[in-house]
Amino acid sequence: MILCSLSDILNRLHPFLIPCPFKKITGIDCPGCGFQRSVIELLNGHFAESFRLYPATIPLLCLFASSSVLYGYKVPGKHRFIQPLMYFTGYVIFLSYLYKMVII
Repeated sequence: MILCSLSDILNRLHPFLIPCPFKKITGIDCPGCGFQRSVIELLNGHFAESFRLYPATIPLLCLFASSSVLYGYKVPGKHRFIQPLMYFTGYVIFLSYLYKMVII
């Protein structure tokens, strides 16, 4: 019952998504377009649809969570873990944006 009500709440979020100002002004998708919808699909358990909308969602969420934990607690050597994750996330964002702009 709780999962059904959570799914209902997530489905009702679509009208409240924040529009992209870059896309509104230029008509071109920005590198972050699709992230909000992707997170909602991920929370609904639709992993393939989430990846299709924005491939960098899972690396971004992992980066946010790990950097929050590592910077919240004073962990020595945290840069050795965070820096490669930042580069990987940046590459995923760049490559998915390049794919979206060139192929699609």
